[in-house]
Amino acid sequence: MAEFAIWGYGLAAIAYLCFGGYFYAAWKGASTGGALLVAVLVSCAWAAVSCWAALAPGEHIVIAAQVLDAIRNGAWYLFILMLLRPLTRGMGGWVTGAAVLVCSAQLVSIGVLAIEGFADEPTQKISIAATLVAAVLGLVLVEQLYRGMPAESRWGLKPLCLGLAAVYMFELYVSSDAFLFGRTDGDMWSVRGVAHALVLPLIALSGARNPSWSLRMSLSREAVFHSTALAVAGLYLLTVASAGYYVRYFGGEWGRALQATLLFGALVLLAVFFFSGSQRARLRVFLNKHLFPYRYDYRNEWLRFTQALSSADGKLDLGQSVIQALCHLVESPGGCLWLRAQDGRYVLHAVLNQRLEGIVEPDGSSLVRFLESKEWVINLEEYRISPGVYQGLVLPDWLVQFPQAWLLIPLRSGSGLIGFVVLSAPRARFDIDWEVLDLLKTAQRQAASYLARMQSAEALIEARKFESFNRMSAFVVHDLKNLVAQLSLMMKNAERHRHNPAFQDDMLETVAHVEARMRSLMAQLQEKRSVDPPRFTDLVALVERVCRIRRSHRPAPLVEAMPEHEVLVSGHPERLERVIGHIVQNALEATPEDGKVSVCMQLESQRCVRLLIRDTGKGMSDAFIRERLARPFETTKASGMGIGVYETRQYIRELGGDVVFESEVGVGTLVTIELPRVLRTDGAVEEPGVVAQHG
Repeated sequence: MAEFAIWGYGLAAIAYLCFGGYFYAAWKGASTGGALLVAVLVSCAWAAVSCWAALAPGEHIVIAAQVLDAIRNGAWYLFILMLLRPLTRGMGGWVTGAAVLVCSAQLVSIGVLAIEGFADEPTQKISIAATLVAAVLGLVLVEQLYRGMPAESRWGLKPLCLGLAAVYMFELYVSSDAFLFGRTDGDMWSVRGVAHALVLPLIALSGARNPSWSLRMSLSREAVFHSTALAVAGLYLLTVASAGYYVRYFGGEWGRALQATLLFGALVLLAVFFFSGSQRARLRVFLNKHLFPYRYDYRNEWLRFTQALSSADGKLDLGQSVIQALCHLVESPGGCLWLRAQDGRYVLHAVLNQRLEGIVEPDGSSLVRFLESKEWVINLEEYRISPGVYQGLVLPDWLVQFPQAWLLIPLRSGSGLIGFVVLSAPRARFDIDWEVLDLLKTAQRQAASYLARMQSAEALIEARKFESFNRMSAFVVHDLKNLVAQLSLMMKNAERHRHNPAFQDDMLETVAHVEARMRSLMAQLQEKRSVDPPRFTDLVALVERVCRIRRSHRPAPLVEAMPEHEVLVSGHPERLERVIGHIVQNALEATPEDGKVSVCMQLESQRCVRLLIRDTGKGMSDAFIRERLARPFETTKASGMGIGVYETRQYIRELGGDVVFESEVGVGTLVTIELPRVLRTDGAVEEPGVVAQHG
């Protein structure tokens, strides 16, 4: 048993050292916590020296172990006496004196034993008797501590009293056996280290339950859960192994087969236990109820809840994430979510592990009125037993006929009731108390804020879609107006030039252009996107085409100073032709028949091209250009819409260019369109740059 003693005392020394280091790191200076720290460190030294004595037995090392054992008893007495101090009052002196007397007797007996030698039987008897009395005194102190504590305080000290009582009872048994038979049982002495190591978790648990000891200790619920599960599995396997040995020993020829069958079945049952959600839930509820002051670790629960709502992805949408997060709080396997629609009804929005479809709760029903007036979590089991608790609430038929329904949780945001969640019955029995209700009420407000934000985002997206469609419709109507204006002008000129072959050619080209443009607009409306993808376009050819289509107008636009080679820009050809055509058309409409409208192009650099459209029309004031010209729906024309110039400037700036207006009333207007140029170099095309924009 010497080897077992080495391992046992070594384990105790390591355990005491780890707990001592943790206590020291958490200690905030209070005297009670300091006394506990001293007791733990002295116990660590005793276990280490005892391990050394088992490894290399010798008279001096054995004496040292016994001295440390007596000091260890004194340290634990001191800690218990400090806990007893508020309770002993007049008895404090007597109890303290008894503890000092016993420790002194132990030390004196050890000293005499060292002088007289271990062979002196009377001296050994005295030493064993002192150890026996020390164990009895320890039990008395623990009993006084437990009985003297108020009932509401026993919860925190119960693990400590249980652990110390177990140690002192074991010490009493070993000392009694040695005193009766005149010798110390070597096997029992070897087990002392293991016994001390086993009770340390109980002492740590009391430290976590008593913050007044000034130890910042906290137990991880997950660690306790997994440790307990492993301990249960270990005890189970130990029991199965013992039963297997019994079956093999007494089973005769079938012994090995029966043992293998038993072990296989036991392992299958153990696997079923660990993979069973209901069994895990029962174990978790039991531990939370009996080991912790509160059912929930609020920090972890809140972090997990927020993470569940924030990480809604393709696997679970936000509605299902809300259900799952609420289910986790009460060990529920699933549920359903109803949200308020625009017409006021509450429609089924999301389902998790349930089969429900199409259930709608009308606005103004008894359930909705109750949830709007009271922020109550409805326990449907309680409602079935005592419906009067809920003050006249009448549940809808679909909810009464929903057998798995357990809890109904309202979802309230700042705007009122936005929905509710119905959770299914839990895997294991789950008691609903004030703590659960408070947590659910807080969690539902957090969930409701996320859902309200989701609804606001969906409404905003829908509004933006309508806005985009309306804007596109306005531009289409504006284009149609310009096309109608071209046709009207052509019909007006046809009265004088219908027999002119050149006019006839121009008329056919204009009609073909109008027909192509109207087809493009129809396709754009049907597909709700730009038909032409952006591509490189020759600006020279595009400007010449714009002016050629309008040459039947009086005055006709004149093309001046155009480059003889192509000038490439990037954009949608049809849209670019439309906005440039709009500027030319405005210039023609603002200029009398004897006036002049000219279009020219300047290559300022390899990166920029300027298109100048000049007219001798009515002109505009600086105030009009600055305040009204480019604003949408601002127009001075009787039949105008006020979006042509706005669209032109917006689109040119989208291409990286700009539009500049210069005008003088009674003199005319100059419109400069600047666009980034695209260059061809050895067959390759360089990407366009960006033109500096003006205010």
